[in-house]
Amino acid sequence: MKKNNEKGFSLIELLVVVIIIAIVAAIAIPNLLASRRAANEASAISSLRTIHSAEATYQATVGGGTTYGTLTQLGPSPGAGLIDSAIGGTGGTSQKSGYNFALTTGAQIYCATASPVTAGTTGNAYFGVETDGVIYKHTAALTCAAGDLTPAGSPIQ
Repeated sequence: MKKNNEKGFSLIELLVVVIIIAIVAAIAIPNLLASRRAANEASAISSLRTIHSAEATYQATVGGGTTYGTLTQLGPSPGAGLIDSAIGGTGGTSQKSGYNFALTTGAQIYCATASPVTAGTTGNAYFGVETDGVIYKHTAALTCAAGDLTPAGSPIQ
């Protein structure tokens, strides 16, 4: 029993507070992770739009109207400076906001893909863009074959 001059919390009161905090965390953490995945996916779509715009600019200027550039050629110095270093990687691939980006070029065509670094954690969807500028979304990994995305995804714009 507490005496009138004792101050503080009982063990039961502390346990109730801990249980309430655990319940709130159990509700909030999945929503936080879902929001992060959605943000990563939005960033991947935006990056593919940037790559498409950079390819159009590269083809019209440096490419002489016929050639598209690699991520390295589109990126900062020694590239054309059309995309930032986060997506202007070397060797045809780069990583940004939980997504891996790959770009392949061919005779007057290009194809770029964005795949989650860890599927289900950093993102659920796979994205790609071709020379026509339409961004596609799919639940399975997209690959570029002769400038075409396979499997065919659903256009998102």
